Amino acid sequence: MPTQENKWKFLVIADDTPEFKKVIRLAALRAKRVGGTLVMLRIIQPAEFQHWMAVRDIMEEEAMQEAQEMMDQFAVEVMQLSGLDSELVIRKGEPGDVITQYIEEDKDIHLLVLGANVDGDPGPLIKAFREELLNVLHMPVLVVPGNMTEKEIDKFV
Repeated sequence: MPTQENKWKFLVIADDTPEFKKVIRLAALRAKRVGGTLVMLRIIQPAEFQHWMAVRDIMEEEAMQEAQEMMDQFAVEVMQLSGLDSELVIRKGEPGDVITQYIEEDKDIHLLVLGANVDGDPGPLIKAFREELLNVLHMPVLVVPGNMTEKEIDKFV
């Protein structure tokens, strides 16, 4: 296993889509193979309820708590799959802006791994990368099709 002063970090955008399980598997096993680490970024979009600030704040706090619980579960899955600890990051904002900002902050991110739905619309992140974000981010983006099997993922890794 290679030793690097700055380990490669694989950035995955954590969500609750069915294809995210495929993303976790591929990214965690690949990071393990190359001696890297995994960063899971959960993006919470700002609450649109603007009538009362207190209600909006409660909604956002609940979203943060749910996101933390979900991220903790994903971290357990990554540990079971690969033995790697995950760096867990939760941010509020618009997905494209948050991803771009985070990658600018963490210079050790070497690869962004996204999942794509193959039954129709591939998802808003894939569309955003196809249309605008690839011009801003200067790094490889790996798209994991949601129909890949565990066997296919393991072969790729």
